[in-house]
Amino acid sequence: MKLLEMIGLPIYEVETGRRVGKVQDFYLTPDWRMVGIELEGKKWFATSPIRMVPWQEITACGEDAVMIANKQAIQKKNAVDIQYTLLCGDRRIRDLPLLTPDGNQLGRVVDVYIDQKLGNTIIGLEITDGFISDLIEGRKWLRVSDVLQIGQDAIMVPVDIEQRLEKIITSVNG
Repeated sequence: MKLLEMIGLPIYEVETGRRVGKVQDFYLTPDWRMVGIELEGKKWFATSPIRMVPWQEITACGEDAVMIANKQAIQKKNAVDIQYTLLCGDRRIRDLPLLTPDGNQLGRVVDVYIDQKLGNTIIGLEITDGFISDLIEGRKWLRVSDVLQIGQDAIMVPVDIEQRLEKIITSVNG
């Protein structure tokens, strides 16, 4: 499952069937684990607490909705306590370049993949090398491993990682 496909999904309580918000972003750790989902909300000030659901409180992620047991699963979190996000903030993963130690850029992160059977582990990154390259060659997929290091402004990868990039096979429907 691609995380970008989950942005905007409604979040429901299983106990009441009540909608409690929408998915706005994802929180990640340096070791490629997802720790929570940010709910949409109005922030009056940059320092306002963020409403989030820790990953262990999510009972299901389907194609049409994210489910939590009840609204007690929703927590408030300060932005400074968040290590990495997918889309928003200063430490977002999306659009980070993948750089080798010898200075070659292999592309930029477009999306992140998880396998729901494996829980909160991120399994891969979708990489773009630009619009024209996407049209001609297609996007690439890279399996996440402990050799990928998230840095301040780039994801550092070994020199030989380019051989591990795989073409993304898409169906006619996308």
